[in-house]
Amino acid sequence: MSHPTRIKICCIASPDEARMAIDAGVDAIGLVSRMPSGPGPIPLERIAEIARGVPTSVETFLLTCETIGAKVVEQLEATGCNTVQLCDAMAEETDAYATIRAAHPSVRVVQVIHVEDELALDEAFRIGPHVDALLLDSGRPRASTKGGVKELGGTGRPHDWTLSRRIVGAEAFAHVPVWLAGGLTPANVGEAIRTATPHGVDVCTGVRTDGKLDPEKLNAFVAAVRGA
Repeated sequence: MSHPTRIKICCIASPDEARMAIDAGVDAIGLVSRMPSGPGPIPLERIAEIARGVPTSVETFLLTCETIGAKVVEQLEATGCNTVQLCDAMAEETDAYATIRAAHPSVRVVQVIHVEDELALDEAFRIGPHVDALLLDSGRPRASTKGGVKELGGTGRPHDWTLSRRIVGAEAFAHVPVWLAGGLTPANVGEAIRTATPHGVDVCTGVRTDGKLDPEKLNAFVAAVRGA
C-alpha cells in the first residue's frame, strides 16, 4: 500500500506562517537558521518561539549550515525542534551524526544531498545508512555565487529528477525516507512526484509572493501533491 506524499513548507518566518501551513494540512515545517545565502534565515530565538506553538503531529525541521556535531547540538538545545536538516556536508561525518544522536536521541537527523551530478549518488549511498532521512536539493555547495558564497538551498531551481529517482528507487533506501526539494511549484510538483517518487516534497520560494507565504499558492501546492 502506498502512502501519501508528505509535504514540508520551508522558510517559515513567523507563528502566523506556521499556522497557515499547518491549517493547509502540511506534515512538516522548515525553520532556517543562519545560512551563507538564500531566503528565510531567522534568529534561533524566533525558531524556538515558532516550534513551541507547533502540534506534535507536525515535524519541525531546524535547517542548519553548521558542519560540526557539537554546534548542531547547541542549536537544537536553543530551539527545541524535533528534526534537524543538515544543509552542508558534515566535517566529521559519521562522528557528527553520533554526536547529535547521543545528545538528542529523539531528534530525527536529515542530511541534505545537493544533486549537481552523479556524484550525488555516491554521497547518498555513503551517508544514507547513518541518518534517518535524506533530502535532495539543488544547492551548489562546491561552487560559489557571484558574491563568493556557496548555495545550500532556497535556490528556486529544479535539478535532474531522474538522478533523484535513482536514489529513491535504490534498494539501499527502501527504509530511508527521501525528500525532494529544489524549485518545486504548484505547476511542477505533480511531475516531480511522478518522476522521482519521493517520500515527501519540500518547498520554500514556490509558495511565496514577495517573500511572504502566499495562501493561494500554498493551497494550490498542497492540492497538486494530493492529486499526484
